[in-house]
Amino acid sequence: MFKYLIQGLLLGIAYVAPIGMQNLYVINTAIKETKLKALQVALITVFFDISLALSCFWGIGLLIDKLPIVKGLILLLGSGVVIYIGIGLIRSTPDISIEVKIENSLIKVAGTCFAVTWLNPQALIDGSLLLGGYHASIPSEMLKFFILGVCTASFLWFTSLATIVSTFKTKINSTVIKYINLFCGTIIIFFGIKLGYAFIKLIIQ
Repeated sequence: MFKYLIQGLLLGIAYVAPIGMQNLYVINTAIKETKLKALQVALITVFFDISLALSCFWGIGLLIDKLPIVKGLILLLGSGVVIYIGIGLIRSTPDISIEVKIENSLIKVAGTCFAVTWLNPQALIDGSLLLGGYHASIPSEMLKFFILGVCTASFLWFTSLATIVSTFKTKINSTVIKYINLFCGTIIIFFGIKLGYAFIKLIIQ
């Protein structure tokens, strides 16, 4: 149980930590607004991020249950895509100077958080392959612990990001983000290799 909870936590952190529209929105809010407003945005982002993760994880899982052949395809495609994402992160040159409009009302904030999460095709595809791949490789009785780790990672990451950036506004720069991406890219490549290993085990059974 603990093993799969930690796996989900590590994978979740590695997946949400790299700079992207969600993180840009939280970072920009933390730099320009009060710590309270930044935490509000972070929590709304957590809600939509977790809802997307659950949809990707259990949605692909249902498809795998109905069509067993999909399991092998998801493991193979997931492995390739996840390794590609990791390499891309390591090679990327992040820019936190990109302006993201900060809305004032909570309704508009929720709409923006929804858009940068659910209306991002890349997030939908990558999330489905990554989490769907792990749904296919984990024992069924351990699935709830793995996804609990992923959801916990989302909460810890975005709330910590908002708090840290609000506290150290003048010290956050592209170099810091580059190191975050390097670390997360390495972890994601490791998980991609694990998916590939699970695929090999599946076809030689």
